[in-house]
Amino acid sequence: MNPEKTIKKNLLRRSAFIDNELVIHKGVPLPTWIELSLIDVCNRSCSFCPKSDENIAPDTYQKVSRALIDKLSEELIQIKFKGAFALCGYGEPLLHKDILYITEKLSKAGNVEIVTNGDVLTSKMMKNLYDAKASRLLISMYDGPQQIKKFKKIITDSKVPDDFVILRDRWYDEGKNFGVKLTNRAGTINIGNQVKNIHTTCYYPSYQFLIDWNGDVYLCPQDWQRRVSMGNIMQENIFNIWIGSSFDKFRKNLLNGKRIDSPCKSCNAQGTLLGQTHASLWRKIYK
Repeated sequence: MNPEKTIKKNLLRRSAFIDNELVIHKGVPLPTWIELSLIDVCNRSCSFCPKSDENIAPDTYQKVSRALIDKLSEELIQIKFKGAFALCGYGEPLLHKDILYITEKLSKAGNVEIVTNGDVLTSKMMKNLYDAKASRLLISMYDGPQQIKKFKKIITDSKVPDDFVILRDRWYDEGKNFGVKLTNRAGTINIGNQVKNIHTTCYYPSYQFLIDWNGDVYLCPQDWQRRVSMGNIMQENIFNIWIGSSFDKFRKNLLNGKRIDSPCKSCNAQGTLLGQTHASLWRKIYK
């Protein structure tokens, strides 16, 4: 496997989906990518992840409720959302005991992608996730190429379609960036070959956001210190949060190349790789 090819292939796949599934509701483009952090614990401690430092991102074992998933799904169906959910966030999603319920419920509102390290994955669980209408299962392999054989056997035994699973090589050392495009997670970590120059323009708030286990909405998954919440979906309607003043402030500044607010001013993520169509529409709205 080649990490650069894996990353490029994933970007092309996401780009096509993010910009092609755009829906306009009440004159504004809806997000097409919603990341959910189902559970605040991980069974691994990777050096490039803030979870490796308990002073920054300790395991709290808090988890998302069925009530939150129900409310989110229903509100998105009402506004005819056609985007995707990425189940990953600040923990390992397969550790949540309600993963099948969550997957099936969210699948009624959009595509569901699950990003996992695969440690607790079995052929039965893989089949159950497929039957629960997950659209994709992305497995990040950190231990070495020997894991390819392991997961291919699980795929074969589960009898799911081959294209349901994407294996991602992540076993590289610090000098090779672990097979991922490293960022400082909004000024949280410095390991690996970090980008020195901070990009100013960012499209993240134009097409996506992250929802934490308790319903808090954050600009993007880079904010591991959970500095600024845009609102809470258990207290407000998700669409009202999306068009609210907090999102507007960050969205306008980042579209104008002003990375001046925390946590954005400490972030070195290149936020213009995806979401160009959304950004263009928001610029017209603000103009």
